[in-house]
Amino acid sequence: MSFPRLKVGLYAFLVAAVFVLASYRLLHRTNSAVPSKDQVLIGTMMEGLTQAHYQPEKIDDVFSKRVFDLYVKHLDYRKQFLLTSDIEQLRQYQTRIDDEVKSGSHEFLDLSTKLMAERTKEMQGLYREILAKPFDFTVDESFQTDFEKAAFPADKAAQRELWRKLMKYETLSRVSEMMEAQEKAKKDTKPSTATAAPSAANTEAPTAAEPTRTPAQMEAEARKRVLKYYDEQFDEINETDANERLATYANTIANTYDPHTEYFAPKAKEDFDYEMTGRFEGIGATLREKDGLIYVDDIMPGSASARQGELKKGDALLRVAQGAAEPVSIEGWHTAKAVTLIRGKKGSEVRLTVKKPDGSTKVIPIIRDVVVVDEKYAQSSVIMDKGQKIGYLRLPGFYADFNDNGGRSSSDDVKKELAKLNAEGVKGIVMDLRFNGGGSLGDAVSMAGLFMGSGPMVQVRDGQGRTNVLTDNDPRVQYSGPLVVLVNKYSASASEILAAAIQDYHRGVVMGSTSTYGKGTVQRILDLDEALPSELNSIKPIGSLKLTTQKFYRVNGGSTQFKGVVSDIVVPDLYSYLDQGEKEQDYPLKWDEIQPARYRTWDAAPALDKLRASSKARIATNPSFKVMDEMVKSMRKRKDETTVSLKLSAYRAEQQQAKVISDRYEEAQKTSTALAFSPLAADVRALGGDTVKMNRAARFTKSLKKDITIGEAVAVIQDELKN
Repeated sequence: MSFPRLKVGLYAFLVAAVFVLASYRLLHRTNSAVPSKDQVLIGTMMEGLTQAHYQPEKIDDVFSKRVFDLYVKHLDYRKQFLLTSDIEQLRQYQTRIDDEVKSGSHEFLDLSTKLMAERTKEMQGLYREILAKPFDFTVDESFQTDFEKAAFPADKAAQRELWRKLMKYETLSRVSEMMEAQEKAKKDTKPSTATAAPSAANTEAPTAAEPTRTPAQMEAEARKRVLKYYDEQFDEINETDANERLATYANTIANTYDPHTEYFAPKAKEDFDYEMTGRFEGIGATLREKDGLIYVDDIMPGSASARQGELKKGDALLRVAQGAAEPVSIEGWHTAKAVTLIRGKKGSEVRLTVKKPDGSTKVIPIIRDVVVVDEKYAQSSVIMDKGQKIGYLRLPGFYADFNDNGGRSSSDDVKKELAKLNAEGVKGIVMDLRFNGGGSLGDAVSMAGLFMGSGPMVQVRDGQGRTNVLTDNDPRVQYSGPLVVLVNKYSASASEILAAAIQDYHRGVVMGSTSTYGKGTVQRILDLDEALPSELNSIKPIGSLKLTTQKFYRVNGGSTQFKGVVSDIVVPDLYSYLDQGEKEQDYPLKWDEIQPARYRTWDAAPALDKLRASSKARIATNPSFKVMDEMVKSMRKRKDETTVSLKLSAYRAEQQQAKVISDRYEEAQKTSTALAFSPLAADVRALGGDTVKMNRAARFTKSLKKDITIGEAVAVIQDELKN
């Protein structure tokens, strides 16, 4: 979320002054002429957080406990290295970290590093010993896959049993994948033509079928793969140096302020906005690291991933293969290293083994491609329904040209799309903000003003309690007809501002998941090196700090933070089983409210009670929504039941049961009535009848024709037109 460049520059200057002051204080209070790098980093960062964060913490025992709990979680997220006795050793620092931060010492970090080094060496010998012998998958035993529900092992015997089950589970899952792939290959194999006479068109000898592997052979191969993965993971752990450990510790301290406050080491800052496949060529997704896994954070519109459709935000990447080559496990890797495997040339294939949020695994093949830039921008189409034109407008993000280089603005583009839809004579508009993670605040304000007259659209409050009401001053209304705004759990920040304004003004219907993401805060990224005085040049670079500085409030006074925007009409969706959103993060800022702004609601407010009742009745009888509901309940059950069987037959039966429900949903989708999308007349004229360009422009609606949520949004607009 961004403000105009001038305000950002002024803000950065003021906060930089705070950091310079912090650095001089540090120089003054340390005995040495030049303090150590860790003293400067932690001391400067803490001064900046105390002075500039929206809700600074008091550096006391409560703060110390928060850092302790979160660092232990980051240190050994699977609870597979440290023993209960180790945690008790570390607990002596539970209320002393605040004192260490103030004095510039780091005994807690040193002890945790020492303990982890000792246990890592022991565990490396242990997993190799366990994987040297075959596993018996007929034994009826289970394994807890949710490490937050597990406890640290009480002693060495309990730790050995934990690792035995972990290695067995890792091997079991790979054996199951091999069996599934072998069964699929048999089904896909065409009848042999070896005895047929070769034709002129087919002179090559038939390819020999891949030999069938026995379960024992698969088990042996799976153990080799698990061993290779853990050897690579432990090499990564053993290569961790003091600077990386310090960066993890500093970032943990920052994370206790709120989930969006982070420390970036110099190299991490370079990777911050780096798409995992390169800037424009690859598969078009961004990554984030959490608890030892790499997750998909976003899918770029117009990218190979977006067009392929199976890779989703929230998926965890487990393994990466180049085409049919052997997959490489990337669990425990840093993003920068994983990127080198995932990115590649246009036309090449990458196969990603991902873990879905419900615990299931899936291999997703993606042909790398160049991102189609146009699909990153606002696009619209017309849906013909019951003889009437309904407009569809998709906005992937709130983009803007912050450097004033003549780039595009999302609010300007939406204004143009509305003009084209008006020219088509549409009777209503569905505006799709699903998976829109936000962007430019100014564009959100201007965009809200396209649908209603001038007035306040959002309130912004800083840590000193100063509130700024951001107003759209243009009295002109670009579109005044029925409006449905589609949202889901991944609609965040600027999307929530726009949806909240539409809802508070009673201008339209907000429809989708129970609520949006709930990110109602503003962050700034500050280069710590630029703030350091010349006396500390010898320890540069020390990195950057991203910190939360402001909070958003709706015009009705309520914050969009934590709770998000609650939909007027709730529609079942496949993400409703996920614990996603701001409130699920560690230490989020809480919801609160301030004084409402003065505003006047829309005169022709939609009859929400009637629309909600009609939609609920329609959804209850829709076969696709019924199967979706069944699928969501199954995924929620699988997600909650985190104890899995280590008996191969039982494990595969659970996987197959989930696949049956998934297949039923896909079949229900296929039989649903397709939406009749058609291009806008203005777009057809602009493309000059070039069919290739027209097909490319219409590509964004291809995956939407069977979208039952859009279909229900159209039905809601039809209900409103009747009233």
